[in-house]
Amino acid sequence: MSGIYDAVLLVSFGGPDGPDDVLPFLENVLRGRNVPRERMLEVAEHYHHFGGRSPINDQNRALLAALRRELGERGPDLPVYWGNRNWHPFLADTLREMADAGIRRVAAFVTSAFSSYSGCRQYRENIADALAPLGDKAPVVDKLRVFFNHPGFVVPMAANVAASLERFPEARRGATPVLFTAHSIPNSMADSCRYVAQLRESCRLVAEGAGAATWELVYQSRSGPPTQPWLEPDVCDRIRELAAAGHDGVIAAPIGFVSDHMEVLYDLDTEAADVCRSLGLHFERAATVGTAPAFVAMIRDLIAERHVGAAERPALGLLPASHDVCPVDCCPAPRRPPAARPTEAAGP
Repeated sequence: MSGIYDAVLLVSFGGPDGPDDVLPFLENVLRGRNVPRERMLEVAEHYHHFGGRSPINDQNRALLAALRRELGERGPDLPVYWGNRNWHPFLADTLREMADAGIRRVAAFVTSAFSSYSGCRQYRENIADALAPLGDKAPVVDKLRVFFNHPGFVVPMAANVAASLERFPEARRGATPVLFTAHSIPNSMADSCRYVAQLRESCRLVAEGAGAATWELVYQSRSGPPTQPWLEPDVCDRIRELAAAGHDGVIAAPIGFVSDHMEVLYDLDTEAADVCRSLGLHFERAATVGTAPAFVAMIRDLIAERHVGAAERPALGLLPASHDVCPVDCCPAPRRPPAARPTEAAGP
């Protein structure tokens, strides 16, 4: 399959690979931001709770291997590289390696399904910053569209939610609340992008596909000061309200995350699960899409869509497929508060 690209770049957030990496990683995340050291140390404990190793890097290695197999079997037969925002392999190092290999045009897949500053525009800024020192050797890098309503994301996510529903007695499934969770962001950021609208549509599509009759969108992993408005309700607060209303179980479905990284493991599997346990609620957490074959095939299709200029752009539901080229004013940067708590996803 001949087309315009020489290579594919998997772009993600990064995370520490061991205890000695935790503080340097968090310092990278927080560089240029006025965050008290005690706040950083508090977040470091989330990582140390799991041995100081984030699962995100191993999950990206698995996705990288799966995508290479998919492209090898179905084409386009392109080399696949990997670069992170905040930890090894850094985007700057990977793009320098690609430039030295003579690569001139790159399709970049970012592991974020939804549009926001931290989940879209900031990655484009990271790529631009990494390319700047390369001068004339710098390849052209095209970010692939967000995939919140692509069947390759919606269908496997719906299957995961359906699997969680099946762990409840059949008579209770219709009334069991499914709490779709996504990373909370400042209201000021949400007001200038399509994050919430895309999330709501994705939740509706997944709930419909899973046969979930009772569902809602909630948020997790808030990292801003109490004085700054962020998207609500918080998942743990909502669990408490549901318990008070007489529910005896909930499902948390982390639709805002493509893999089970630290925020899923700590904020849901640890904190939310502990809240449910303390209230006597049955807690289930739906799996993320990870390396589901349909999801990996979707990445391949998004690459091929741009590589050969395919006219078909699969999208489910009421909203159209996202744009390929982001407008100049797309997902503008938010005003930074004086202090914030970092998290692994730093936005969905």
